[in-house]
Amino acid sequence: MHAYVSNCYPAGWVPAVAVAEAQAPVPGDPRGDAPDLAGLAVPMTGTHAAASPEQAATAAGEYACARAWAALTAAHTRIAGQLSNALARACDLSINDFEILLRLDHAPAPGLRLTELNSAIPLTQPSLSRAVARLGQRGWLSRAGAADDRRGVLITITPAGRDVLRSAVPVHAQTIRESLLDPLTPREQDLLARALSRVAGG
Repeated sequence: MHAYVSNCYPAGWVPAVAVAEAQAPVPGDPRGDAPDLAGLAVPMTGTHAAASPEQAATAAGEYACARAWAALTAAHTRIAGQLSNALARACDLSINDFEILLRLDHAPAPGLRLTELNSAIPLTQPSLSRAVARLGQRGWLSRAGAADDRRGVLITITPAGRDVLRSAVPVHAQTIRESLLDPLTPREQDLLARALSRVAGG
């Protein structure tokens, strides 16, 4: 399959499905069985079976792209669900709440405008505004007028918000470690980090 990956991915990049397939069980491997993605393959029957070698290669490359995307989205859905449950149980936070507090904790004084925060949080501006208001009502954020703009509002994290974030960070880290990193070898972890960094960077 991997001979066709270059049809749709940058040179040197290995898609998520390759990482998953690299986890196929081998004798003595303590990690156990890897996820079975074989069901995502589409059998080459009918018109595909009679296709030319070039058409077959193109079709195989397209299926490789589809399987890689399916593996990536399945992994994201699974880990995001586990992370959401863990943060809600331990800290009464949603994933977006955590991301808002984390971004503000690292923001320089005097804070961030809503538009600046919006560029880092996957929410519409009205949804983000409601989330910020809700966190403010809980005493975890504060809002103040911008000195250089009468209509501007700067958002900062409060000491109480930092306390909540400090309790949430270990929960977040443990969930990511158990769900994403522990099933991979150190080499696979490095490959995954480099691949996703390249994609995220455009």
